Amino acid sequence: MSQSRIFYVTDKKEAEELYALLEPAFEDDGYPLALTEIDEDKEIFEVSLYMENDVDEVLERVNTLVGHKKFQSEELPDIDWVLHSLEGLKPVRAGSFFVHGSHDRDKIEPTDISIEIDAGLAFGTGHHGTTAGCLEMIEELVKTEHPTNALDLGTGSAVLAIAVAKLAPIPVLATDNDPIAVSVAAENALINGVSEHIITATAEGFHHRIFSSYAPFDLIVANILARPLMDLAPDLRANLAPNGSIVLSGILDTQHDMVLEAYQAQGLTHQKTLHRNGWVTIHLK
Repeated sequence: MSQSRIFYVTDKKEAEELYALLEPAFEDDGYPLALTEIDEDKEIFEVSLYMENDVDEVLERVNTLVGHKKFQSEELPDIDWVLHSLEGLKPVRAGSFFVHGSHDRDKIEPTDISIEIDAGLAFGTGHHGTTAGCLEMIEELVKTEHPTNALDLGTGSAVLAIAVAKLAPIPVLATDNDPIAVSVAAENALINGVSEHIITATAEGFHHRIFSSYAPFDLIVANILARPLMDLAPDLRANLAPNGSIVLSGILDTQHDMVLEAYQAQGLTHQKTLHRNGWVTIHLK
C-alpha cells in the first residue's frame, strides 16, 4: 500500500500552534504527527501527518480544522513511516523527566528520569503541552504527597502512568476506552521497566469492575478533553481517596474556568494551574 503524508511549512510559532491543534484532533486515528525543524538559522518548521490511505479525506479534515487551505499532500517512497516520523520527534524535558524515542537513548543524562515512548498508535509522547504539564505536576505531587495508589484515566501511551511508577513503586491503574491504546500502554510499561506496577484495562469511564478492586485512589490523572472531564467530575470525585489529588489536562486556556467550576461543584478545591502553549493542567484536592 502506498504511503503518503500531508504537510505544511511555516515559522516556529505557527508550526507549534498547528501541532497543538492537530494532535488531539487525530489522537484516535493512529496517524503519526511530526514537528520538524528544517532550517535552524531561519527557524523554519514543517508539520507533517503520515498515513497509508484516506489522504484526500484527511487533507480535507485538516484544512477544515485549521480554517483555511494550506496543507499539501504527497506520496512517499516505500519507507517505514513510523520510523520516518520519529526523525522529527525531538526529546522533551519536563521537570526531571526526559521523554524520548528509542532513537534518542544516547541523549539520556545521568540525572534524567527516562521515559521511552515511540510515536505510534496511541496518544502521548510528552511533546504536547498537556502531557508535559501533567509530568511536571505528577513529579511535584508524588514527591510531596507520597500516594500509595494512582489512576491514569485515558492513559493513551501510558506516559503518565509510567511517570508515576518511575517515581514511586506503587500500583497504577491505567485505563483507556481504546483497546489498541491499552495494548500499547502495556508494551510501553514493559519497555520502561515498570510493568509490575502498572495494571492496564480497557474501560469506558468508570464502567468497569476493575475500579472496585483499586479505588479509592490517592492520585488521579486524567489528560483527556474538557467536555469529557466535566462529565466525569462526579465519578472522579467518588473514586478519590480522602485528601487525594486530581490532575486534569487536555484543557485549553479558554476552557479553564468552566472545567474548574464543574469540579468545585463536587466539593474539590483548586490548588494550582500550570500554563503551557495555550493549554492548562489543573491540580485539585
